[in-house]
Amino acid sequence: MKSRRAWLGLMLLVGALPLAAQKPAFTVGWSVYVGWNPYYYMAKSGIMKKWADKYGITIKVQRFDYAPSLEAFVAKNIEACAMTNMEALDMPAAAGIDTTAIIVGDYSNGNDAVLTRNGVTFKNLPGKKLLLVEKTVSQYLFERGMAMNGMESQIKRVHLVNTSDSDIAAAFIADTSHEAVVTWKPLVSQISKTPGVTNIFNSSQIPGEILDLTVVRTDVLNRPDGSGQKFAKALTGAWYETMGLMSAKGPATDKVLAAIAEGSQDSLPSYKEQLSTTHMLFTPLAALQLATSPEMKQKMTLVKTFCFNHGLLGESTKSMDEVAIRYPDGSVEGKSDRVRLRFEKAYMQAASEGKL
Repeated sequence: MKSRRAWLGLMLLVGALPLAAQKPAFTVGWSVYVGWNPYYYMAKSGIMKKWADKYGITIKVQRFDYAPSLEAFVAKNIEACAMTNMEALDMPAAAGIDTTAIIVGDYSNGNDAVLTRNGVTFKNLPGKKLLLVEKTVSQYLFERGMAMNGMESQIKRVHLVNTSDSDIAAAFIADTSHEAVVTWKPLVSQISKTPGVTNIFNSSQIPGEILDLTVVRTDVLNRPDGSGQKFAKALTGAWYETMGLMSAKGPATDKVLAAIAEGSQDSLPSYKEQLSTTHMLFTPLAALQLATSPEMKQKMTLVKTFCFNHGLLGESTKSMDEVAIRYPDGSVEGKSDRVRLRFEKAYMQAASEGKL
């Protein structure tokens, strides 16, 4: 009997091991872009695993094309995703998904540009064709450029030609009848090498308006077991460890940047060129200062207004207030019971204080 009891106890212990070993599992999605490629390195280098292990969870880093990453997030197939502030509004928020931005990673500072040939300026654009990916930050940039150059009333006279990002560079370069295009790097760099092409407006003239974020579904953060909070802390810790390596001085930094560039099959010089027109918020304090600044609200209102005017907040949305934004100071832009996008400072603040 004694041996049978011992055998039974052993079997019960072995059967319980898989349950004890199970960890809460999460997935963060990213797509190729200079400010999101660090996720590739975080996974490859083991930095993400190190931080996930610290909090007793598992984090999968999954690469997508951009649109599919947003769709996966909205479908709740992944728990976190890298996206712009505009897409955070016009995809999950518009779909009724309560979303929280936990990291403000960077803003485009010249990556996105309006390019023309034959000396065309904003004053010459009405009546001409403009290649771009419609209803994206490219269209936002174009309309901001028109408005800032006194041409807002003429926006509808410009003939927008919706062109996929995979085709737009070749289409513009090959067909000289196209005199204007809006796109982003590295396509901007490729097109700019064409003789006679001029950069007439770019995102450095609207700093802080095209933001790159890491967002998490709010219901994930609020999980009763606390695992969602651990996920956010691990993501933030891994992110800022990587930012520290990227911004350090010395020969080791180039090795890190070259490894990050692999994520988009870029060379080190190409990736550095893209970084030169990206305002990376390398420290959590810098990110925190931007997220809590009064200007943040002003810039988000501009983006939200664009989304509403173009029907990107949902076809049934009759007022901008129906898709509300909650800022780090607790203030809400819109209806307080309709908050769909939240900017949370807690994780960036914990990182800045060394408390992750």
